[in-house]
Amino acid sequence: MFAMQQIVLAGGGCMGAMHAKVYRLLPDACIAAVVDPRGERVLEGLCADANVPVFPDLAAALERVECSAVDICLPTDLHRETALLALAAGKHVFCEKPIALTREDAAAMTAAAQSAGLQMMVGHCIRFWPEYLELKRAVDSGEYGRLVSLSMDRRTGRPGYSIGNWVNRPERCLGAALDLHIHDTDFLLHLLGCPEAVVSQGLRDETGWSSISTQYVYAQRIVVAEGAWNYPEKWGFQMRFHAVFERGVLEFDSSAKDTLMLTAGDSSAAAVRLPEPSGMSPAVREQIASLGGYYHELDYFVDCLERGEPVAISTGAQAAESLALVLAEIESAASGKIITLKKSSS
Repeated sequence: MFAMQQIVLAGGGCMGAMHAKVYRLLPDACIAAVVDPRGERVLEGLCADANVPVFPDLAAALERVECSAVDICLPTDLHRETALLALAAGKHVFCEKPIALTREDAAAMTAAAQSAGLQMMVGHCIRFWPEYLELKRAVDSGEYGRLVSLSMDRRTGRPGYSIGNWVNRPERCLGAALDLHIHDTDFLLHLLGCPEAVVSQGLRDETGWSSISTQYVYAQRIVVAEGAWNYPEKWGFQMRFHAVFERGVLEFDSSAKDTLMLTAGDSSAAAVRLPEPSGMSPAVREQIASLGGYYHELDYFVDCLERGEPVAISTGAQAAESLALVLAEIESAASGKIITLKKSSS
């Protein structure tokens, strides 16, 4: 057990920079090394300590640096080989979402972690996003009665942030359906379990599935979700949900001043005030709020490692189920058919 969790950060691009911001705020973790073929100049983008070594590949880093875990922020098609290398070296793994491009790759990764007795968590950050946590609390508690309907959407301008433009290459990403929309698909599994079936429509372009809309078949509920990145590049980003309960409506809009609104009973719509972390300066609380679920997921992962407890939220197995569900949605969109699902025995 390390006094502090030493993390090798594999990938210094957009998501690697996001994770680096989080690790600077976590008292029990630090970046021990960065893996990026661009060399030391990557540290400037990460705002990392100039003394942090940078290696061209993970094998070289693992030979030279003591660490407890590897954080994989690489293109999706590199997740399997990188995770298997880290696990074979006896390191825990945090892997950005989606877990992989194929069911076979996801199965190999989860099997390797289980065989090695190591932790593997996947970065489905919406499970840790404060507004979505409140939605789950409302559903689980039944405070406003049964959830009757739920719509979710996630929209953004065409992604231009990836190194080598990998995110716009369908053979490396599969498009918005897998890279963007999977956030909502994963959260639905977390919130309601596996649906009976899915029926989807989608649009394809040079980036792959650039837009997808799915109806999830649940008993006595209407559930739909849509994800798209075929907006103009400068359009921005928005994520939303609209949850209708028997006795209330909970609405989230990331672009609104008051992001979470509740209308319940005889009251008018009112902003929901979410709990804030205590024992921190206002400046640190502001940083944490800006990082949202990215902060909370890595804080949870590091805490599990510190305590020697298994990861229970956003596990590799759960991420594999989310991948399988999105692939079923893509199959439905491509075929025009309803896809019936086999529910996990777990």
